[in-house]
Amino acid sequence: MLDPSVTRQARTGMVSTIDHLATAAGVDLLRHGGSAVDAAIGANAVLSVTSSHMCGMGGDLWALVHFEDGSPPATLDASGRAGSGADPDRARADGLTAIPHTGDVRAVTVPGAVDGWLALHRRFGRLGLDEVFASAIDLAANGFPVAPLLAFLAPNVAGVPHNEIPASPAVGQLVTRPGSARALQAIAAAGRAGFYGGEFGEGLLAAGPDEFDASDLDHDQARWVEPLSIDAFGHRIWSPPPTSQGYLTLLGAAIADGFDGGRDAAGTHLLIEAAAQAAHDRPTQLFDGADPTLLLDARRIAERRAAIDPDRAGHVAVPEWHGDTTYLCAIDGDGMGVSLINSNASGFGAHLIAGSSGIFLHDRGLGFSLEPGHPAEYGPGRRPPHTLSPALVTHADGRLRTVLGSMGGDTQPQYVLQMLAASLRHGRDPGRVLGQARWKIAADDDGGGFDTWRPGHGREVRVEEHMRAEIVDGLAARGHQIRVVHSSDFGHAHLIEVTEHGSLAGAADPRALTGAAGGY
Repeated sequence: MLDPSVTRQARTGMVSTIDHLATAAGVDLLRHGGSAVDAAIGANAVLSVTSSHMCGMGGDLWALVHFEDGSPPATLDASGRAGSGADPDRARADGLTAIPHTGDVRAVTVPGAVDGWLALHRRFGRLGLDEVFASAIDLAANGFPVAPLLAFLAPNVAGVPHNEIPASPAVGQLVTRPGSARALQAIAAAGRAGFYGGEFGEGLLAAGPDEFDASDLDHDQARWVEPLSIDAFGHRIWSPPPTSQGYLTLLGAAIADGFDGGRDAAGTHLLIEAAAQAAHDRPTQLFDGADPTLLLDARRIAERRAAIDPDRAGHVAVPEWHGDTTYLCAIDGDGMGVSLINSNASGFGAHLIAGSSGIFLHDRGLGFSLEPGHPAEYGPGRRPPHTLSPALVTHADGRLRTVLGSMGGDTQPQYVLQMLAASLRHGRDPGRVLGQARWKIAADDDGGGFDTWRPGHGREVRVEEHMRAEIVDGLAARGHQIRVVHSSDFGHAHLIEVTEHGSLAGAADPRALTGAAGGY
């Protein structure tokens, strides 16, 4: 049985992350006059040190920032581009039919996380970067206690050159990350030149001499983009545009909003079907340059809703094409809210490190296709399809309601959809939202969480072990292929909401084991 998540209350500001050390750093920045963006960056910097099995400076980042004037949230896409040497023909000549997840630099795009931090800080930061990074630098230089999940996963990267994580650390063992300390100090002192033009950049070029050249690192990977939104469950829900898969959250919510869904088997069935219908054509519709207006077209919503049988599981045919992560959120006393996600994709990314920096490189290139002519085909300067999909909710008048999101590969929009329904439709408090049993649609021959919608796979509905028996039985009776699995298979989500009293209520996912929501 999953331990319940506790809803925390705060008057002025709040931060929620997977690591109590990161949460504490973010809250401390708020107390010292920092903005929610300062707190989010500071917390993310700590996570880059303590949680390299999930995120880091060698990964990508997306963020939504709400400010109190009621305008649409500022939306940042800090996902990196493939290097100028990316060559799909060469990859196919090497016998590849898909980008390898690990051990191959072709899975690495220029990491955008640091450019994302700097873009956010230039626009919304109040404190200097030296202060924002202070906790992370201290932990990297002087040591942090190893958390249970890092201790469990560390053997997976034993022997990777320049790895600063011990092969089999004990829980609570103090570990230093001197390379990360140097990187953070360099960023605070010299901005992006201290990172992309310094030790990290040199390491990236050395890791992929045929994939990257110096000019690839000269280009800022972060860009401000227009957010997507949809009205559902009595609120406006926001998410980033492609190459984020956040449109699936919005489309699923819009489809589900057309049904009266309860917290029983019938309501759960309808949410599952809404998520499946939203994502049925994801392999051909999510790519760099996709038109977001077409993805949320009213006729498309109506067609997908009409395809749902309220009493029977549908068969969603994924069209053939011919031709690990961490989420955090923060709200400050001025009403600024941040929904931020940073990822290495798979655990420890590509299992490659940028030289002496000790920083793992992500494997976001796994989202590329090697099918000739595919709209998401691997190639120079291209951004791969992204699973990262933070969300934000506002009232009709533009006031902030909720910042929320989750890790989980392809299943991120599914988890966020369940959180939205529980919070907005059923009025559950944050702790109960995060503690409720989850489901996810997954490939029946598990490929690591990134192949749910790939053609040629059967699909099943996996349910968390503490889901009520009557719901599990009701789903099976409606024709769903069910598998009951352990709670550790259902990601880490976080949520902070502005209550009707103007105070803050938030929670951290109990599945993260060391997560915390804190405020003042």
